Amino acid sequence: MALPLGRAAPYLACMEDRDTAGLKAVFEPRSIAVIGASRRPQTIGNQILDNLIRNGYTGAVYPVNPRARVVHSIRAYPSIADVPDRVDLAMIVVPKEHVLDVAKETGEAGVSALVVISAGFREVGGEGVERERKLLQIVRSYGMRMVGPNCMGVLNTQPDLSMNATFAPTMPPTGGVAFLSQSGAMGVTILDYAREYGIGISKFVSMGNKADISGNDVLLYLQEDAYTSVILMYLENFGNPRRFMRIARMLTKVKPVIAVKSARTRAGARAAISHTGALASRDVATDALFAQVGVIRVNTVQELFDVAVGFGNAPLPKGSRVGIVTNAGGPGIIIADAAESLGLQVPELAEATRQRLRESLPEEAAVSNPVDMIASADADSYRSALELVLDDPGIDAVIASFVPPLGVQAEDVAAAITETALGRDEPTLAVFMGREGLSQSRALLNAARIPAYIFPESAVVALAAMDRYRRWLERPPGVVAEFEDVDRGRAGEIMAKAEGAGRQRLNEYEALSLLEAYGVPVVPSRPAGSADEATEAAVLVGFPVVLKVMAPAVVHKTDMGGVLLGLESEAEVRQGYEDIMTRLSAQGIPEAEIEGVLVQEMVSGGRETIIGMTLDQSFGPLIMFGLGGIYVEALGDVVFRVQPVSDIDADEMIRQVKGYRVLEGVRGEAGVDLEALRATIQRVSQLVGEFPQIVELDINPFVAFEPGRVSMALDGRIVITSEDVRSGTDRGGEVATARAAAG
Repeated sequence: MALPLGRAAPYLACMEDRDTAGLKAVFEPRSIAVIGASRRPQTIGNQILDNLIRNGYTGAVYPVNPRARVVHSIRAYPSIADVPDRVDLAMIVVPKEHVLDVAKETGEAGVSALVVISAGFREVGGEGVERERKLLQIVRSYGMRMVGPNCMGVLNTQPDLSMNATFAPTMPPTGGVAFLSQSGAMGVTILDYAREYGIGISKFVSMGNKADISGNDVLLYLQEDAYTSVILMYLENFGNPRRFMRIARMLTKVKPVIAVKSARTRAGARAAISHTGALASRDVATDALFAQVGVIRVNTVQELFDVAVGFGNAPLPKGSRVGIVTNAGGPGIIIADAAESLGLQVPELAEATRQRLRESLPEEAAVSNPVDMIASADADSYRSALELVLDDPGIDAVIASFVPPLGVQAEDVAAAITETALGRDEPTLAVFMGREGLSQSRALLNAARIPAYIFPESAVVALAAMDRYRRWLERPPGVVAEFEDVDRGRAGEIMAKAEGAGRQRLNEYEALSLLEAYGVPVVPSRPAGSADEATEAAVLVGFPVVLKVMAPAVVHKTDMGGVLLGLESEAEVRQGYEDIMTRLSAQGIPEAEIEGVLVQEMVSGGRETIIGMTLDQSFGPLIMFGLGGIYVEALGDVVFRVQPVSDIDADEMIRQVKGYRVLEGVRGEAGVDLEALRATIQRVSQLVGEFPQIVELDINPFVAFEPGRVSMALDGRIVITSEDVRSGTDRGGEVATARAAAG
């Protein structure tokens, strides 16, 4: 049985999210009341009203001010109750002490939606938390929707509305890019940059505290918005990552979503006993989620704008092969290096293309790729070379770089690039290096829908993001496997036994048995509580064998002398058992805390990998794959995905580790059974999904052999806790307590 994660399944999963009632009143109101409109310049209430009027808002505007009869030459009203007409949207710009009363008045007046600019709520803690709770209660009791509180407003540039209901001083140009910001201060900067970069904005919203309308709600609205073709996001946190995952997986199949998320690091290390938990202490959950749903993540606001310029102006490339045309060797090399480092290809041009370039360029020019036309190249040189490279059957996109030499007009080169690139299926991005005198040329290119940049790396970042999105659109729908050969009853008994004994950590035999119950192949193993039992177990398992101590206090068994390899006889096993007990006693491990040893078949060869899971407080279970053994934390060559993991997710996890070539086979060595790895990753995903009391899991190593030989788990660590640990709103304390008790 399998659950599809393609176009149909996300649509069904999001049916409960389709209700965007009230958002039309936020983004497309036909009447707006500004409650707190002021006659005093340099106040937010004055700026919002001024923006609405100055930028030509086509609806009715009603200033509300109990101490002024007229504001901005418009009749003002003492309260919202005095406004004679129906109001779709109320902008609330009053001191925090008055917000609750004003919200009640708007509800009684039949207002559909609120944008609460006022601060002093949850973001300040203390009384602000309770104030926000009461505000939300009022909003919901009257059936209103609300943006904020503590935000900078909303904006809609579509010509039939022209609404700037923010206190930002700049109205951006009209276009197809929507912007969501969790920071008001960043919002002001974003709108300023949009005008400077020539990025046309369709909608903008500052989310504030997200007490009612969330970013997820806005994404659902924007999916159906005919004026929006690209969505940009500045995120500081996720309110509901699981809902975001459902919505974004569907949304990104029709519109690109580009996000920059701050707070990438965590202060301090997590108290985790597993390798998986330690490695997940970085900002991997967001990367995993974005990778699974097709969101393009960028590192900085600068990159966000660079990518927006590309998506907003150029068609997607049909492949990863980029041609480079330049009048200077240095920029060409920089572009080529950056392109290959970001996963693009810089192939040789076809011989026919090179021959025609030789015929049209000076003898000193380089006609491979990059094409260096040398400094004397003029507008005609760019026109000819760019056309030839775009016509090359091995090129999917072109980056044209220009460094201004003496005697060549930048505007002429910009015009030549525009004439050649317009109407082509292959995108062309331009780099006009330098600020002095070139801003006009870049503006001309951007106005002609040719993405133009100052720095070579900016163009490459944009093109690489466009190529990633192209690959996401071509990515087949994933399938979440539901294996039917699992033994849920046996798995439940194993965990119930540990819980009944008051243990949060399964011993290794229990961990391997639990994995085996879910169809994960494990090395033949038997527990032993004495030297006699160890020798009997060794005979049953078959020599040579491995002895591993089983003791909750011993996490890194090898470091403490708790592992012996390659024992060939009963005598060696007996002596090995005694040696392990002696070593642990000498290191202060009480005999009562030692459960015995695990006797395992000695396995050699193969490739050591690690498959694991850790519970993230916001995202839920994170599944990990990487190269395993003793180097896992030293190298950190691992990839995470949010559970559930589809077959496509599992395949990407395997292929994205840096050591993939080792698994694929190098220097004539056979590759490993990749299907066994994919299946094991998905079985672990199913296990932790069906048993939410699992908070950490490691299979390290999971030894992968060549096809035809059984790949298997050699070691397992599992931490469990109470079943409600994933459903609480604050799971961190519970999980930390469980880990501390297990460690």
